[in-house]
Amino acid sequence: MAAQRRAHLLSDHARYREVSRVLVIVLLLNLLVALAKLAYGFYSGAVSILSDGFHSLTDSASNITGLVGVRVAARPPDDSHPYGHRKFETLASVAIFVFLAVVLVQVVRTALDHLTGGATSRVTTTAFVVMLVTLAINLFVVWYESRAARRLSSELLMSDSAHTMSDVYTSLAVFAALIGVRLGFPILDPLAALLVAVFIGHAGYRIAKETSKALADHAVLNEAEIRRVVEAVPETSGCHEIRTRGTADHIFLDFHLWFPAETRLDEAHRLSHVVKDKLMDTFPTLKDVVIHIEPDDEHPDG
Repeated sequence: MAAQRRAHLLSDHARYREVSRVLVIVLLLNLLVALAKLAYGFYSGAVSILSDGFHSLTDSASNITGLVGVRVAARPPDDSHPYGHRKFETLASVAIFVFLAVVLVQVVRTALDHLTGGATSRVTTTAFVVMLVTLAINLFVVWYESRAARRLSSELLMSDSAHTMSDVYTSLAVFAALIGVRLGFPILDPLAALLVAVFIGHAGYRIAKETSKALADHAVLNEAEIRRVVEAVPETSGCHEIRTRGTADHIFLDFHLWFPAETRLDEAHRLSHVVKDKLMDTFPTLKDVVIHIEPDDEHPDG
């Protein structure tokens, strides 16, 4: 058991190291995208590009937050955190949501100022070049990060890639608005900035929905599927009080397992490990299973 425990810790350590490496690469690319949009946005006065730059800047901020969260989450369990530090990764996702909320307010305020103030922006060929290049980088980041998220089963990378995907949609909207401005419809510039705000709000909602489940200990696995695995061990009589919590890639399970009243304690203990092993094999993201043994004569209706 001690050897298996050390193996799990080493596996987690390697996983977090790989997640950190992915985040560093994505951070550098997101900074490049954000700086390019912000520089041209301030230069030209194009509020849609400027707003999109702020949106991209939150990608970089969330990457930094994620790196901090992963560093803490990689620590092994200790006396103060017997279940490990994994929820710090979830808290990092919450921080991404906070950054999105701050940017949402800034984007809406800037867009409304341009709508009421009547300010105009200069849209040149450079604007289209900037948007096309940054769009290509964003598409690469989404592909690279979502692929790494599936490979590493990382909630944080998946949340961050969803955030970056919202950048792709907003960039397409901004690109279309710039064409409209070039054709003589300057109002499309601040309207596109408001559309950016919609995408930002949607991304924030998705992140808040997923992270709130983990923080509120929302049930992760289906009880019927757990019962099916338990009942595959014929010596057991059933189970109840099934509880799961955690994130999809880091789940804790506990339940009460029934045995015939005449079953010896040592045999019940051995069989409970058989059940645990089957559960761990069936659900690879289970990190721990706690089983409370009970005689089935206490549950005549079970």
